[in-house]
Amino acid sequence: MQVTETSAAGLKREYRVVFPVTDLEARVNERLDDLKDRVQLRGFRPGKVPVAHLKRIYGKSAMAEVIENAVREANDKIVSDHGFKLATEPKVVLPTEEGAVEGVIAGKSDLAYTVEIEIVPPIALTDFKTIKLERLTAEVTDVEIDEALQALAEQNRPFSAKAEAAEKGDRVTISFQGTIDGQPFEGGVAEDVPVLLGSGRFLPGFEDNLMGAKAGESRTFDVKFPDSYPAANLSGKDASFAVNVKAVEVPGAVTLDDDFAKTVGLDSLAKLRDAVRERIQREHAAASRQKIKRALLDQLDERHKFEPPPSLVEQEFNNVWSTVEGDLKQQGRTFADEGTTEEKARADYMAIAERRVRLGLVIAEIGEKNNITVSEEQMRAAVMDQVRQLPGREQQVWDYYRNNPGALAALRAPLFEDKVVDFVLELAEVTDKQVSREELFKEDEE
Repeated sequence: MQVTETSAAGLKREYRVVFPVTDLEARVNERLDDLKDRVQLRGFRPGKVPVAHLKRIYGKSAMAEVIENAVREANDKIVSDHGFKLATEPKVVLPTEEGAVEGVIAGKSDLAYTVEIEIVPPIALTDFKTIKLERLTAEVTDVEIDEALQALAEQNRPFSAKAEAAEKGDRVTISFQGTIDGQPFEGGVAEDVPVLLGSGRFLPGFEDNLMGAKAGESRTFDVKFPDSYPAANLSGKDASFAVNVKAVEVPGAVTLDDDFAKTVGLDSLAKLRDAVRERIQREHAAASRQKIKRALLDQLDERHKFEPPPSLVEQEFNNVWSTVEGDLKQQGRTFADEGTTEEKARADYMAIAERRVRLGLVIAEIGEKNNITVSEEQMRAAVMDQVRQLPGREQQVWDYYRNNPGALAALRAPLFEDKVVDFVLELAEVTDKQVSREELFKEDEE
């Protein structure tokens, strides 16, 4: 086997590989000799089939198998000899001359081909002990607990039938049929829909048109879909709704006491307050984790500036861009509506793709250098979490992950990333900073 580098530009390499036909023939003969003891052909005793006869029958398939193995062997040798890390699978370019491939398979000519590879650049990791970060924390206040309890009370407020006309705060159960220009539209039909009057959860003006309605009454009224409505085919359109009022209910009183706590499965109001406090603490911890992780990734990105493999960036950009275009199309919006141009948006999302690829490679390098892995036990727990989310379809979910390596890899990736983040945070200099809940949950400007 002869390997010659023919091109080296950036992270791309190209090699010409030549396997002499004599070497290929020797490998084919070894393959056929091994096959001789196992194959059964009419007229020959086991192990007594002449190699020349086997060659006439199996020669081409054996050569094809030998060529496949030889190409794989050569590619592996190129990578190992140079200490490369591949960004993508090698691209093998076979000779295009007429009859060239057939000649190789027939054992009449050398195997000569070109292999193109794209590599990951060497990554010099920063000293994680020099990273300084602030971990934002916020205490759970009694005000937060009281607000959460009040919201819980509203969700569990009892309602009772009301004969009088509906007023603000009442709950109205309706069925409706919506039309635009006399034609029904998708999502415009529903049965037994509860509407809390004054909640503002429906289209502007919809709830107002139900004020004063009584059970058994029918009404028809017009409302307009907002210009910013997510469905582009409905945004800004005038619609007519034929509504049947099935029930009108008045809200009852809710007292936050031990009896109320029992309705939600706890023994006392004190235990309910403790449970709410723990839930809010988990929310705080998740928000704190998200912010410090983002800050860490920003520093890792800033400290590791290198050219990411173009093919990986292109692949990531295409994934992001297809989502962007799909969202705009669904919303019936343009780049001008977003205050930008397609050219500017492409540049912005290309920068995002480069950051994602670069960070992904840095995280992978940290994990490899420090033997960070996701255990089988952790993977089973992750799959079990997915199973629990679809009760009644447990076996289907198990089979999906067992039969789809890509889905399993997608499940493993965030687990691996979090383990790397935890590893770096242990080494970094982290100081806690007490902030308000508002600041903890404030969205980053980016």
